[in-house]
Amino acid sequence: MSGPQKHSLSLRGHRTSVTLEPEFWAAFQALAAQRGVSINALAAQMDEARGDVGLASYIRVAILRDLLGGTDV
Repeated sequence: MSGPQKHSLSLRGHRTSVTLEPEFWAAFQALAAQRGVSINALAAQMDEARGDVGLASYIRVAILRDLLGGTDV
């Protein structure tokens, strides 16, 4: 296991960065592929749904919920 890595994303035309551990990046990419959307599109959907929660935290919990069979954005 290695430390978190910062990646740039484009959310509705605006650049932002999100820091996640490599394992979460891999799971996030797999989740986007499973849903047939790009990483940026999935991140934008999550960004709209997250409310006051940080985007990186929201992504981690969404991945966990998906793995546990729950629903999320």
